[in-house]
Amino acid sequence: MEKEVIVKWKIKESETAEILKLLPELAEKTKKEEGNIYYAIYQSEDNPNELILHERYVDQQAQEIHRNSKHYQSIVVDQIAPYLEERTVYVVKKLI
Repeated sequence: MEKEVIVKWKIKESETAEILKLLPELAEKTKKEEGNIYYAIYQSEDNPNELILHERYVDQQAQEIHRNSKHYQSIVVDQIAPYLEERTVYVVKKLI
């Protein structure tokens, strides 16, 4: 069963510019993962410090592989997470 995830990040204002520089590499490497179906990152027009990540994987195992990947650990865990004021994860299923 496919796994779809929506993640909201609120970045510390002083760190937003640096975090944005990391996103192209994160997206490029994630999209190349074998189990990745879809990966997009959006920035709020009202608050540039808020990002929404939309991720879709072939199954739970593919999502776990992503979370344990070298690029996720290096970019998200090591370089982004320390500068987040808020991180909310929604695992969703499509109804219509």
